[in-house]
Amino acid sequence: MYIKQISVFIENKAGRLAEITGVLAGANVNIQAMSIADTKDYGILRIIVDKPEDAFNSLNSAGFRVRETAVVGIMLDHKPGGLHRVLKLMDDNDISVEYLYDYMTAGDHGKVTVIAKLTNQEQAVAILTDAGMEFAV
Repeated sequence: MYIKQISVFIENKAGRLAEITGVLAGANVNIQAMSIADTKDYGILRIIVDKPEDAFNSLNSAGFRVRETAVVGIMLDHKPGGLHRVLKLMDDNDISVEYLYDYMTAGDHGKVTVIAKLTNQEQAVAILTDAGMEFAV
């Protein structure tokens, strides 16, 4: 249910994303999902990888500002209304979504995994579990 997410703070300039992916490729780390939020001066790259510790260590050693965060991976049927169900449960229980993004893999068989950072993750996991939701690990 909890997934280790790596966040990388980067200057908003040409070539920085290629530097990060080069560091990860050199460490034999596979990116499974990513999200980029940017401003005029900097960006935050959030990634889910197959080897979070290796990603963290290699990026940190390369001089990048890196943080590891626990996020919730919620598996949904890939059809209309699945995400709404999750968001409605959160809204009904006064849990805010700080951010979310999704990814699909070849083995998901019609499922999509939504990566969510929630204001009260333990309560959210309990609510989603009671509602019969599946989690990615």
